[in-house]
Amino acid sequence: MYDLAITIGAFLVAILILVAVHEFGHFWVARRLGVKVLRFSIGFGTPLFTWRRRGDPTEYTLSAVPVGGYVKMLDEREEEVPPDELHLAFNRQKLWKRTLIVLAGPLFNFLFAIAVYWGVLVVGENGVRPEVGSVLPDTVAAEAGFQPGDEVLSVGGRETRIWSSVWFAMLSGALDGDDLPVQVRTADGAELTRVLDGDALGRIDPGRGFLGEIGLESVSTPIPPVIGEVVPGDPAALAGLQSGDRVLSVDGEPVDEWQQLVMLVQAHPDQPLEFLVERNGSDLTLTLTPRSMENGERVVGRIGAGVQLPDVEDEAYQVTVRYGPVGALVESVRRVADVSVLTLRIIGRMLVGTASVENISSPIGIADTAGKTASFGIEPFVKFLALLSVSLGLLNLLPIPLLDGGHLLYFAYEGIAGKPLSENVQAQGQRIGLALILSLMTLAFYVDIARLLG
Repeated sequence: MYDLAITIGAFLVAILILVAVHEFGHFWVARRLGVKVLRFSIGFGTPLFTWRRRGDPTEYTLSAVPVGGYVKMLDEREEEVPPDELHLAFNRQKLWKRTLIVLAGPLFNFLFAIAVYWGVLVVGENGVRPEVGSVLPDTVAAEAGFQPGDEVLSVGGRETRIWSSVWFAMLSGALDGDDLPVQVRTADGAELTRVLDGDALGRIDPGRGFLGEIGLESVSTPIPPVIGEVVPGDPAALAGLQSGDRVLSVDGEPVDEWQQLVMLVQAHPDQPLEFLVERNGSDLTLTLTPRSMENGERVVGRIGAGVQLPDVEDEAYQVTVRYGPVGALVESVRRVADVSVLTLRIIGRMLVGTASVENISSPIGIADTAGKTASFGIEPFVKFLALLSVSLGLLNLLPIPLLDGGHLLYFAYEGIAGKPLSENVQAQGQRIGLALILSLMTLAFYVDIARLLG
């Protein structure tokens, strides 16, 4: 119940902040360009709270459905406008003004992300050392010669100071389809370059488990093989494995760390395994058969059990990266640009069928991630907000009617043709846009629900 409260609370905070940022962009630029704003609403539906400042024509509203928001401007297409206020109506503004007002929402999302990253980098970004902890056999990384203890210095010429930057640089490089050079410092201090095969990288789905499919695991505090979450209906639950069980051995092979248990399970799909576990001070033997699943080009075993993480992490594996104010600004802009390009490339790959639709998320997936990052601390949560803000900005720029990008598409036609699209064509476009958005949301909900159900 506590975890659910954290998830819901973090989701609401994230959505309220990002929607407020986006809509404030429209609001602020509209006001500066002389357009009268009638309502600034966070959420849709029935207003729960309404406030109006003296002498301010704008009504500020918090509404019942907090999954979006809107800025209502004076517009002849929506209601009759008094003659003395026609110059304040949105539809009467010059094309460049209307374009800036629409563009301001996504732009403010990008600026918000830059500001968040800047603050994190100035204060100090915490992360795991860019050191390889383990290399999975029969993977791209194993073929490239990676060894435990390799410190990743750069990927494709890009410096990697924490493990998350290794993930990002490798994912970006993999989308190019070329061989990817990785400079490492080995455990004995030698610096050399290992090359990941471009063809093999191109066949890996750019999803959540990308580095795992490459075959790399980060160095980390040894995690004891204690079972945390058990998925109902999966092999672990069916065999009687419970949260809190400590796995002592598998088929007689002693198990000391969680990663060792993972590798044993993955190596035995559809093969019965004998687990010796400790439960409440007593030993218990259970037999379970990992279910097979595809992981890239490999078939691995899966039992449907998560790890129970220890409360304390070993500081020896952590690193803090700081930048000066100017350096942080440059890096923040670069990071937002990189995330934007990477997101668009993955969307492109999903459209042509070379990337899984599992890369999209509905509010269910967003809420789950918001809750997890919030439970880890303020830094992971605000970095998640920055990433989500970039995604929101990009989503709104897609040329789909109903979104900001759809309005910009109409404006582009108006600029080229010298006249706006007919109201009938715009109405048809709105219906098509609504159908596309509903279809996308249905798919996203399906993906997230399927993921939660294992």
